[in-house]
Amino acid sequence: MSLKVALESLGCSKNLVDAEIMLGILKNEGYSLTSDFSQADVIIVNTCGFIEPAKEESINAVLEFAQYKDKGNLKILIMTGCLAQRYSNELKKEIPEIDAIIGTGSYSKIAQVIQRLSKEKNIIEIDEINFVYDETLPRYLSTPNYMAYLKIAEGCDNHCTYCIIPKLRGKYRSRKVEDLIKEAKNIAKQGVKELVIIAQDTTRYGIDLYKEKKLSYLLKELCKIEELNWIRVMYSYPEALNEEIINTIKENKKICSYFDIPIQHCSDRILKLMNRRTTKKDIIQKINLIRKNIPNAVLRTSIIVGFPSETEDEFNELKDFIQEVKFDRLGVFAYSKEEGTAAAKLENQIHDDIKEKRREELLLIQQKISLEKNKSKIGNIYEVLVEEKLEENIYIGRTYQDAYEIDGAVYINTNKNIKIGSFVNVKINGALEYDLMGVLLDEPTK
Repeated sequence: MSLKVALESLGCSKNLVDAEIMLGILKNEGYSLTSDFSQADVIIVNTCGFIEPAKEESINAVLEFAQYKDKGNLKILIMTGCLAQRYSNELKKEIPEIDAIIGTGSYSKIAQVIQRLSKEKNIIEIDEINFVYDETLPRYLSTPNYMAYLKIAEGCDNHCTYCIIPKLRGKYRSRKVEDLIKEAKNIAKQGVKELVIIAQDTTRYGIDLYKEKKLSYLLKELCKIEELNWIRVMYSYPEALNEEIINTIKENKKICSYFDIPIQHCSDRILKLMNRRTTKKDIIQKINLIRKNIPNAVLRTSIIVGFPSETEDEFNELKDFIQEVKFDRLGVFAYSKEEGTAAAKLENQIHDDIKEKRREELLLIQQKISLEKNKSKIGNIYEVLVEEKLEENIYIGRTYQDAYEIDGAVYINTNKNIKIGSFVNVKINGALEYDLMGVLLDEPTK
């Protein structure tokens, strides 16, 4: 009888793709995949090690699943991902329930490690993080059958001073266009309608492999895949966002007019301390360029508050900037002091209470902006991807303005049965801070 395997993937979508490859390998090796952790013989926790809250979540998940060794069927507990890469030796000592620790460059060895555990104990598998992406590895999609991620590159060369990712994921390594197109076609044949393009920085795609930026070319090629309805680009650093990319998004209806541009701050001094190769003026110019070319574009960003030595004046400058620019979507993070990063060595670290207070202030500002923007949509008609039936006559979906599991939703009122994963036209008749409400206008559009 084959072993039952359950996998919990934490953190970002890039990490999830690694998890899906592990699932694909195990499925091909004859293991049985289950979502019932109490029945699993093997549990894999694919961890995040980016900031303190993510590390805590990962450790708590490992400890929680370890209990199934006593109260469930669990025989093997494996830790993978960024936290495993970062603290392998410490974790081995602190959490003896872990049977194997596998780093970010070694996830393709998951089946071999499980086999080795029949004879060995306490395995640590940490290989070269600058590995060459193996295009032959299978992948088992764990997302809803209408959407999937396409990871176009691994690693990062930006070396922002607050970020540990280059030390956990290695240098920026683009995958070949032809390999990406092949994978995207295979994904589309499985019924996927929304393809989400991801990397640590999507805008730099191709610079290492082709000596030029190739994101625009890749997007145009992906648009030729008939089965796809939406192509969404995430993690587009504003420093490398150019007019060519903006025009490609403008000219191709399949590409969502959705710009995920993590600016992190607007103060030139803070940006320099973060090693962000941009200025407030440059950021404003990029935002204006997007809005000039695509008036209905949605802008999402993320902000770090409480970066070392951030003054009250600089925080007020940031508040004014957010109120002036009026981003459609905004995530705010309190700075997390991460060992091994340059920012951790900076003087004038901000107290946690101040960081949290600043975070809450920005979120309140954005809440008002978001409500104001959502109210302006009342009366508009949007194409909505239907994701779930919530209750009788109520469905939940998303417009092009909302990324999966990140942004808001549209609550659809209808007495008709709608197929999950279909596209319908919805007229908006109500607005909340982050969500919209509307009525179904007609039958599914696609």
